[in-house]
Amino acid sequence: MSMIDHYKVITVTHHNLDISDIGNFYVQVNEDSSLKERLHEIRDRSDFEELIYLETCNRVCFIIYNNRTISPEELIEFFARVNPELETETIENLNSFVNYYEGEAAIEHLFEMASSMDSLVIGEREIFRQFRKAVETSKEMGLTGDNMRILERVTVQTAKKIYSSTKIAEKALSVVSLAIQAMLGLNSEKQQGILLVGSGETNTLVGKFLNKYKMNNVSIYNRSIDNAQELAHSLGAKSYHLNDLKKVEGAFDTIIICTSANRVVIDNEMYQKMLNGDQSRKLIIDLAVPRNISEEVVEQNNIDYIDISRLKEISEINLEYRRKELERAQPIIKEQLILFREMYEQRQLEKAFSSIPKEIKEIKQKALAEIYNKRIEQMDPQSKELLLEMMDYMEKKCISVPIKKARASLL
Repeated sequence: MSMIDHYKVITVTHHNLDISDIGNFYVQVNEDSSLKERLHEIRDRSDFEELIYLETCNRVCFIIYNNRTISPEELIEFFARVNPELETETIENLNSFVNYYEGEAAIEHLFEMASSMDSLVIGEREIFRQFRKAVETSKEMGLTGDNMRILERVTVQTAKKIYSSTKIAEKALSVVSLAIQAMLGLNSEKQQGILLVGSGETNTLVGKFLNKYKMNNVSIYNRSIDNAQELAHSLGAKSYHLNDLKKVEGAFDTIIICTSANRVVIDNEMYQKMLNGDQSRKLIIDLAVPRNISEEVVEQNNIDYIDISRLKEISEINLEYRRKELERAQPIIKEQLILFREMYEQRQLEKAFSSIPKEIKEIKQKALAEIYNKRIEQMDPQSKELLLEMMDYMEKKCISVPIKKARASLL
């Protein structure tokens, strides 16, 4: 086995399992033990030298360094330690859920993961942050060492290179981000009047974008005034009950609507009351499913209308664009694999030769102090000085020559 084969990855991802079931493969913690204690127990009982634990909403990943292949039987024992409550049927069908990588395949998988090439959303940079956080946490827990340090260094370098050299993270995919881009394309005025109708998760995210772009002329309308006030407080906005929409009297430029109501919230009668005779062109972004804006409002009024179906079409187009960038990323992965192997082998040489200077120095000291000390004492000062100078020279050469030869053999 090559030493690079000591790197292993055990992972369960969205590719093989429904996201809602991935939690079954997280390290289970109870009142009697912390995550740190559990991970140390798993590492020690599994006889791993080093371990990084990464847990996200759509994957769980164990990055391992040990000197032997992990057999299917050992994988079963491993996950029995990870979650002692795993059902027998799940344990018996582990090969359907779990991917195991070793050596260069493991390194390549990590490069692709950290670069979001293997993500549920291709190009989503969040996984890069999660990987770095997992490495940092595992290090703080005392689970990692020099081998994982080298791996992290090259993995981070690879991800950054892919993000900067390809367009894998370009073109937004989230409908909220696309909605905001559409709004800015039609009206980028920071003081435009924005009505945020609904205060759920989607419009909360919309609010974060509005904050980012310093658009603070916002009014929030919701059926639950408490929820509206909570979101309004975070945005520095005003909050109103949904019934107060008819009182806006045309004092708005944009409506962004997404409520939990499974029906039209603003029909044409309501919209006319909202306009109160205002004839200026408005923008309406409807992020609800089913739609919250009636067809009559769209067809009979002076508006730009964007609905979620159109945004999803754009998202799919952008996702396909990102997929094509995967081809451009693959050569970078291959180059970085070569770099990693060189760095790893170089480091192994450094560790292997780290004791040589001390050993050679000890041999020289013994020769001078014990074996040849009497004969050296009989030498005249000039000869003695020359001998010691020659010994120092030979010491340096005996250290440098084998290291240089070893390095040359890697090229």
